[in-house]
Amino acid sequence: MDSDSQVVDTRVLRIVDANANRSLEGLRVIEEYLRFVLDDPHLTECCKQLRHNLADRLSVIPASQRFMARDIAGDVGREITTEQEQKRPLTESVLVASFQRVKQGLRCLEEYLKTLNAPNTPQLESLRYEVYELEKSVGITFHSQQRLSDARLYVLMDGGDNEQQLISLTQRLISADVDMIQLRDKRLEDGPLLERARLIRNLTAGSSTLFFVNDRPDIARLSGADGVHLGQSDMCLHDARKIVGTEGLIGISTHSLEQALQAVGDGANYVGVGPIFPSTTKNFDTFPGLELLNSVALQISLPVFAIGGIDQHNLPQVLGTGCSRVAVSGAVLQADDPDRMAQAFQLQLQA
Repeated sequence: MDSDSQVVDTRVLRIVDANANRSLEGLRVIEEYLRFVLDDPHLTECCKQLRHNLADRLSVIPASQRFMARDIAGDVGREITTEQEQKRPLTESVLVASFQRVKQGLRCLEEYLKTLNAPNTPQLESLRYEVYELEKSVGITFHSQQRLSDARLYVLMDGGDNEQQLISLTQRLISADVDMIQLRDKRLEDGPLLERARLIRNLTAGSSTLFFVNDRPDIARLSGADGVHLGQSDMCLHDARKIVGTEGLIGISTHSLEQALQAVGDGANYVGVGPIFPSTTKNFDTFPGLELLNSVALQISLPVFAIGGIDQHNLPQVLGTGCSRVAVSGAVLQADDPDRMAQAFQLQLQA
């Protein structure tokens, strides 16, 4: 009886050893992608912490036991491979395969450690969910970089005094190759706001200019906008996602590094950081400024837009932080020639 139990334990220890190695190796491969390909310090640190946490939780099984149970020569799985395993057409393929390897490895560890009455099994389940969250953040960051790869200039505008005025201004911004337009208007009732949103959507459809609605996921969804922008006191991102769906882009205003990191974890597609300078269109009590912008730009690779009082004169200071995307309003809309001013901004941003 004791002999049979020892045989079973050895087999389970081999499973634990193989999946511990598989999971730790997979996390390291992911970490290298985040560090060198995505160039994202925040997500790299998250992955590194996961790797260390897993190693700590595996310490419930002494390494010496795993080593003594290890039988590389007798492992029948060494000779079983598929053609797909030998091909990685893109670096992203390596990332996807590694996440799958880690999740499968953690599940195996979780199940087989139960047979050894290991005390850390619930913690492994928690760790597996953390891997799911990391995979979500990495996937959304990569997707957002692709969707907004060329977006540099984001112009915020209200609904105008009348529809004709709005049509004229929108057409001029589109012709100036403005990358993103946001409808931000606190004056209009829901009906007129939706009409203006649909009008801008019709004008931007087929162009390279993306259209966003401020604060209102419902208006964004009904008008067919490309996305919605939310403030810290607006609807939470999770609820907004239910409304705009998986194709809608969601931006978040952030005023601290902690809020920016939280936005990454919540699944934002981009963050607005500011206010950087005093603005002529919106009042603020404090100005986090260039220091915050520099901190955020250094920590995350999710698209970051500087916002607040930015004009052609202080734009070089913004670019000096490493942020190459800006959201502006008065600097363009109050200019004598808005489309020419927008083009001037684009030239500076792309220099």
